[in-house]
Amino acid sequence: VQLQASGGGLVQAGGSLRLSCTVSGIRFSLDTMHWFRQAPGKQRERVASIGSGGNTNYADSVKGRFTISRDNAKRTLYLRMNSLKPEDTAVYSCMPQSILLTGKALELWGQGTQVTVSS
Repeated sequence: VQLQASGGGLVQAGGSLRLSCTVSGIRFSLDTMHWFRQAPGKQRERVASIGSGGNTNYADSVKGRFTISRDNAKRTLYLRMNSLKPEDTAVYSCMPQSILLTGKALELWGQGTQVTVSS
């Protein structure tokens, strides 16, 4: 399994970014996919999820600002982030549900992308 997140960067508060995560080694179209984030000194938290059928679910902290989507043909997961706040600053990672609770996940958490929002 390989996960490659990209699209992070430095942005001012109120700005937008779109993250991408290219996935290989799983049956992408059949798997529920998640975006997680981890800020320094804080626990990792789930930000958004999308099922194989396209149903979505968001953390309350990002609801109405973030949009998760997927392109099964490209095996790519996206996260559109609007109205960014300094508290959104974190390393963002994607994770398939099929891998999430396995030991493999420990190896994959480091493949995230840094998002920094300045005030």
